[in-house]
Amino acid sequence: MTVNPGAAVPELPLAARLRAHVTAIASSEHDTATPAEREQAARYIESVLRSEGYAIRRREYRAGGEMVRNIEVSIANVAPHTKPARIFIVGAHYDSAPGAPGANDNGSGAAAVLELSRLLKDMRPSQGTEVKFVFFVNEEAPWFKGEEMSGIQHAPVLETIGWYTQQRHGRQPPAGTEKRFPDGGRPDAGRPDAGNFIAFVGTLESSRLVQDALSAFRAVSDFPAHGLAAPAYVQGVTLSDHASYRRFGYPAIMITDTGFMRYPYYKMAANDGADGTPDKLDYDSTARVLQGLARTLRALAAGAQG
Repeated sequence: MTVNPGAAVPELPLAARLRAHVTAIASSEHDTATPAEREQAARYIESVLRSEGYAIRRREYRAGGEMVRNIEVSIANVAPHTKPARIFIVGAHYDSAPGAPGANDNGSGAAAVLELSRLLKDMRPSQGTEVKFVFFVNEEAPWFKGEEMSGIQHAPVLETIGWYTQQRHGRQPPAGTEKRFPDGGRPDAGRPDAGNFIAFVGTLESSRLVQDALSAFRAVSDFPAHGLAAPAYVQGVTLSDHASYRRFGYPAIMITDTGFMRYPYYKMAANDGADGTPDKLDYDSTARVLQGLARTLRALAAGAQG
């Protein structure tokens, strides 16, 4: 992966920008076994954020004998020397699984957060509100759910959002949840047995946030969307950084294309046909999701929801 840290992404259509980000971040494995490539991904993210005028905060910590970092920028409407009354954290991990380039898991999520930060940089949240855009490291093995997983050190996460299909039975829901994707009676809400929708997923403790975010998204986007609040033991409900926030009592959700339940290349190495390669993703659909998420976050941060 070759990165020019000083280069800004040119003004392109949103789908093309997403592709450019995923290609830069996830064209090769970038995990704990390949620290140089992981560092290149971090520098690329920082270069794009700087080009949009953000001041970057690095949250560094030691894991496995080396220094790693989360990357954070924010937009706030908070009086000087006071703490925000509300904080929205929009995040995605930027490392890949061992052996995989990770275009969908989670180059797509990192690219989406980069573009959300660009689309919302002129946003003015309601008084006392701060919106943080955070790029986590060490979500993948061997750190997943360990004490050095980034979310715990940092204490709505975007996870694999780039694959969509109209094919019937294009996804496999977790056992016991087959009928728990309400469509609200909307003809455009998508079919739970097809992989053509975006999902808002959380544990029971975050059920209000799931519903608020889903309702806000449906109010501003016609992209098919479903929500699921389920016990933490249900397969897939806690499979990302948002689970770290739950451990500390904060409402948190995962916004996802349902990952391994849908994506046929999940965590596959490049020479296996590849999770990883950027050409496997549906950037037009991802751009539609992202436009809806930007409007959703504006509404939530303005106090229209939640």
